[in-house]
Order: sequence, then structure tokens, then C-alpha cells
Amino acid sequence: MEKDGNDMTRSDLTVSAEEMERQKEFTAEIRQMPGRPESFYVVTYGCQMNAHDSEKLSGMLQEMGMTEAEDREQADFVIFNTCCVRENAERRALGNVTWLKEIRKRNPGLVIAVCGCMIQEPGMAEKMLKQYKFINLAFGTSNLWKFPELLYRTLNTDRNTVVVENEDVIPEGLPISRARKEAAYITVMYGCNNYCSYCIVPYVRGRERSREPASILREAEELLRSDVQEIMLLGQNVNSYGKDLGGGMSFAGLLRELDAMGIPRIRFMTSHPKDLSDKLIETMGSCGHILPQFHLPVQSGSDRMLKEMNRHYTRSQYLDRVRKLRAAVPGIGLSTDIIVGFPGETEADFADTMALVEEVRYDSAFTFIYSPRVGTRAAEMDGQIDPEVSKERIQKLIALQEGLQQETMARFVGMEEEALIEGFSRRSTLEVSGKGRHGISITLRGGAEDIGRIVRCRITGLKNNTLTAERI
Repeated sequence: MEKDGNDMTRSDLTVSAEEMERQKEFTAEIRQMPGRPESFYVVTYGCQMNAHDSEKLSGMLQEMGMTEAEDREQADFVIFNTCCVRENAERRALGNVTWLKEIRKRNPGLVIAVCGCMIQEPGMAEKMLKQYKFINLAFGTSNLWKFPELLYRTLNTDRNTVVVENEDVIPEGLPISRARKEAAYITVMYGCNNYCSYCIVPYVRGRERSREPASILREAEELLRSDVQEIMLLGQNVNSYGKDLGGGMSFAGLLRELDAMGIPRIRFMTSHPKDLSDKLIETMGSCGHILPQFHLPVQSGSDRMLKEMNRHYTRSQYLDRVRKLRAAVPGIGLSTDIIVGFPGETEADFADTMALVEEVRYDSAFTFIYSPRVGTRAAEMDGQIDPEVSKERIQKLIALQEGLQQETMARFVGMEEEALIEGFSRRSTLEVSGKGRHGISITLRGGAEDIGRIVRCRITGLKNNTLTAERI
């Protein structure tokens, strides 16, 4: 059931120091435990929030004395951090978990855990207990900070541990093992209050709750001292940051503080169009370390569909935000999310979406066929679209976007760019690849010494969704 976003009091959402210390005690107990798993492997599905949660899980497991295995088949402990936003992600996760049942025949001591959004989904915990009895531990997104306690309980009993408690809290000080040394995530807020009719996130991630600015800035300072070149600020809707802080700092204000700190590159996602303020747009244009990239999900170009989706903006309001962003940040890289086949979508509604995509001309678009999620309003709506119709529509949309994308990316040819090199190109060990300031992948000649560095280059061409460049 949807709730009024104003009914949540701030109180003290931060997990107490005593509770966090208690988790450290469980960590120490596991580290000394005879016969505990020696190695681990974390499998991650879904968004950047999940990727960052997996970094926290890895950090906690390393503090327990475990080392990361090269793959899941060599690990003594495997944990799946799941997503339930799309049906395919859920199906893949359950298929891979079932596959581990066979691996256990070769490694009887294998410990299997499942966590994340899928476990928080209504009814999933009961399903785990009945159909997946070989799983040792399952817990939801709200319980991640209690992982040491839950694992300790699991390792000391023959019974499966399933914990799904709705705790809208903010844990601080969790250990993090970052996947990349040159780039890092910082979660600025948790949860979502929007209740889009198709989306399960508010039910599995809880209500919106912002971290205190001092905690975020302290984390950023530590990352800056460790020579991190880029941070990505995370939240289900970062534009809502600070609304629950009692008139404190806004997201635009937080960005200005971080920009003044001197972090070379600052990105953020995701933004909701209804909360994209003129102040945030002005901040984007005036702060030198905030990269000229913006992910602005539109979901549909039809006003009728946007209303049914409970998005709280119109097509014209969305286009107004796009125009203001481009005026404030010339050449800004825009990306979006689009859903095709939402219940009741007509050919005219779909034509509106196609027309909007042609008008905006995104640098990239993540396109999805509508996937019913149990517990959401859209799953009960009349007018569910025939899958074949949805497939036909999304193929048309992808073809349009791919053609426009080649045209929009061509504007970079001849321009100077800066790429933060992430690793070797998949095509050649003589080339390296990284992200440019506008969020687009760039490939150029280079070697291992470039990885983790920002390299100045000139764009020479493009291949599919990647720009090619030469070093300056």
C-alpha cells in the first residue's frame, strides 16, 4: 500500500555504535571458528546499488578471514546478491542457485547464501524455505548490515537461516572491498517514496532515508586521500536527497560541497525527472568536477502512460528539463530508461515514445519490455500487452535508438576528451578502455600503466557504442 512520503519521522535512523560493535564481535567469532569457509565468491545481479552492496559483503567476508576465490566453483562460500526489478534477473539468479546444488555434490561443505532485493520480495522467503532447502542462508536488503550475525548463526546450526525484516535504517562504517581502486561508489540515500505503479523497489528497499552530510563528506575525504579519481553517488532517487533531513542540505548543496573538495570526477544516479530542480541544473553547469552526464529515465513518451505509471510529470515537463540541462551543460551526455508494453499501451502511446526518443536523441537508452512484479499496482491492471506485440515494439525502438546513437556519438569525433582507464580492451591487449567525461566508453592504444589513470585523448572515430581515440 502506498504511503505518504511525509509520514516518516527522522528520529534516529542510524544503526547505533553498540549494534555495529556487536556485528564486529560476530566477525571475530567467525574468524576463529574451526572449519569455517576459507574462500568466498559473490555473484551480483542488478544495479549499481547492488554492486556496492556486494562490495560491502566482500569487505565483511574478508574481515572474517576469508579470501576471494577466482570463481564460484572454487569457493567454500557462495553468496548471490539478487535483483527483482526485472523477471529475467530473478529467473537467472534462481537458475544459478539451483546449479550450485550440483556443485555441492563435489564439495559437501559448500555454504550457499542468497540476499538482496529478490529475498525482500513478498512471499519469496517462504518460497526459499519450501523449494530451495539446500540454501543455508537467505536475508533481505534491510538486513545486510547484520550479515556477520546471520552467518554466525548459520554456521552454528544445521537449520537454514531465513531473515527478512523491514528495517528502514542507515548503517555506517561497514567494511568495503572496492572492485576498482580508481573509482568508488558512495551511497547518499536509501529507499524510495515514489511508488511508480510498475516498480517493486519501494517494497524491497524501504522508505527514503538520507545519510547525514557529514558522514558522506567524511567518506569522500577518505576516498580522496586513497587517490580515487572518480566517485559515483548512489540512490534510488538522488534528487530527493535531504528531504528527510528537516530542511538541511539538498542534493545540489551536497554536490557543491563534494566539488569544492577537489575530487577529480563526480557522477551520480539515478534521478527522477519530477525532482530535477533548477538549482541542481545550475549546479551541474557551474561545478567543474561534476561530469557532463545525466541519466534521466523517461519510461514513456505518452502522457497517458506516464499517468498510469504514476510518474508525476508530463511529456512537456520532461522535455523542459532536457532543454534546461542542455542549456546549462552544452554537450551533456544524456541516457534514459524506457519501458515498452506497459498495460494498456496503444500504438499511439508507443508512437509518442518513438517521437520523444527521436526528439531528445539520447547518447544511450536502456530499453525493457514491461515485466509484471507481484505486489505492484501495474501487475493487476487490465490491458496486459501480448508478448509478441511488446517484442515487435521494442525491436522498433532499439533500431531507432541505435541509428540515432551513431549520429549523436559522431559529435565527439575530433574533440578532446579525458578517459578514466578501467582495463584492457576486450578486442586487443594493445588497447585500453575507459569512460569519458560524458559516460561513453573510449578505446585507445595503451598498456597496464594506464589502468586507473585519467588519459587525455582526441576522438578519432566510433565503433558501435564505443568511441575510438588517440592519446594526446
